[in-house]
Amino acid sequence: MSDLPEPDRILDLPHPRHTKHLFGQEPAEAEFLSAYNSDRLHHAWLITGPRGIGKATLAWRITRFLMTVVEDDGGMFGAPEAPKSLDAPQDAPALARLEALSEPRLFLLRRPFNAKTEKLRAEITVDEVRRLKSFFELSASDGGRRVLIVDCMDEMNTNAANALLKLLEEPPKDVVMLLICHQPAGLLPTIRSRCRILRCAPLGTDDMAFALTGAHPDKLENPAALGEMSSGSVGQALELDTAGGLAIYETLLSMFSKGPLDRSIAIKFAEAASARGAEEKQALLFRLIDLFLARLARTGVAGPAPEAVNGEAGLMSRLCPNVTAARDWAKLAAELGARGKHGRAVNLDPAALILDMLIKIDNTAARIAR
Repeated sequence: MSDLPEPDRILDLPHPRHTKHLFGQEPAEAEFLSAYNSDRLHHAWLITGPRGIGKATLAWRITRFLMTVVEDDGGMFGAPEAPKSLDAPQDAPALARLEALSEPRLFLLRRPFNAKTEKLRAEITVDEVRRLKSFFELSASDGGRRVLIVDCMDEMNTNAANALLKLLEEPPKDVVMLLICHQPAGLLPTIRSRCRILRCAPLGTDDMAFALTGAHPDKLENPAALGEMSSGSVGQALELDTAGGLAIYETLLSMFSKGPLDRSIAIKFAEAASARGAEEKQALLFRLIDLFLARLARTGVAGPAPEAVNGEAGLMSRLCPNVTAARDWAKLAAELGARGKHGRAVNLDPAALILDMLIKIDNTAARIAR
C-alpha cells in the first residue's frame, strides 16, 4: 500500500496518521475528551471546518486514544483514572498497526485506487460503503471497540451517502464513527442530525507558525504570505508553497494592476495552466481565482487585509472601493465558482474556461470603475 497514492494526503507530506502533534484544536480535543469521561460518547462525530486545518489529524489522534485507552472492565482493582488528554502511550502495540493500516479494529473509508486506470477514483462509491458490513459484523470479543474514519464526507456520491445513513440510523455496538467534512451544508440533513458536531477552527498566527515548522522543517518561501493566503489552513499553506502558488497569485494580480486586461497575456497564462499533465496546477489556479475574488469582496467591506504579495492592498482598494462593489465581486465569485465546478465536471477545455474567468473579472472591474 505504501506505493499507492492516498487521497487523504497532501502532496508528499506525511499522512495525518503519521502526524503526532496537532496545533490549534485544543477546544475540539477537550470537547471529545469531556464526552468520553462523562460516558456520553456519541456513536458518530462529524468533524467539521475548512480544509487543511487538522481535522484528519484530530480524527487519527482520537483513534489512537480510543485504541489504547484503559477502560473500566469491572475488575477487582477498580476503575482507572479518567484520562486528562488524548495522548496515547507510545509503547502501545496498536500504534504501529494503525500507522501500517493493519489494525483490524479500524476501517478507513476514502476514495479507492482504480487498478485499471492507475488513478484514484473521483468519488467514494457505494461499493466502498458496503465493505463496512463485514467490518461491523466483528463481535466485541473479536474486535473490542472499533473505529470508522471517513475522509472525507464531501467526496461521497449520493448512493454512498444513503448507504452510510442507514448505518447511522442503526449504529453497531461499540463503534465510533469519525466523519471528516469540509462543507457540512452539502450533506444530507438526515446525516447531520444523527451526528454530534465537533468543530475545528482555522489556526491563529502562532499555531500556524508552529504547525508549518513542524510539517515542513525546511525553509518556506514566505511563511507570512502563505499564512495570510491560507486563512489559517496549514494544508493550504503547504500546497501553495509546494506548487508555487505565491508566484501564480502574483501573476494573476499583475494582469489586473495596469488597467484593461491584455488578452494576449491572458491567453498565454490560461494555456500555460492548462497544459497536458497540469491538472494539479489547474485546480490550484481555480482556488487562487476564488481567493482573489474573496479578498476583493472583503476589502470593500472591511478594508484591505495584510498583503500576501507586494502591491496587493492598493489593487484591492482600487478594484473594490465600497460595499456596493463588494457585492458585485461576491456575486461574481459565486458565479465563477459554479461555472468552474461545472466545467471541470463536463471536461470543458480548461484554457477556454480560465480565459473566460479572466475576461469576466476584467469586465466587472471595468463596470465598477465607471
